[in-house]
Amino acid sequence: MYEPIRTKSVHTVAESAQPGLPRRTREEELDIRLAGHLTALLTVTDELRVLTPSASLDAAAQELAAHAGRLSGGRAPLRAEPSAVRDDAAHVASLHARARTLAGNALAVATSRGDEAVTALMTARLAAHADVEGVLV
Repeated sequence: MYEPIRTKSVHTVAESAQPGLPRRTREEELDIRLAGHLTALLTVTDELRVLTPSASLDAAAQELAAHAGRLSGGRAPLRAEPSAVRDDAAHVASLHARARTLAGNALAVATSRGDEAVTALMTARLAAHADVEGVLV
């Protein structure tokens, strides 16, 4: 009544098409993604540190760098030099908005990964950037 399937599944074909290529686990992929979000947030934090120096931003930058390094196998994240200093309020506000977005993205990945330390740090960063803008979280 039914004819047997004669072709291989797409999963089998995909695995056999690229033999010898390293495969990453879900945890490794989440580590890579989370390290990328943390490095991007570190870049924005460094920009804010130049425009609005504060001890809390310095501490946040150190924590972000430490977690990004841990997730990258001990390699320190690349740190860019902050761009030209634009001390207008609109630019600072846009940096805080970008930092909130990046912290939210990192929070989602950290929660999925089960990383409580990064989850706590991202929750604190979300609150800190929302407080600066006067936005309720």
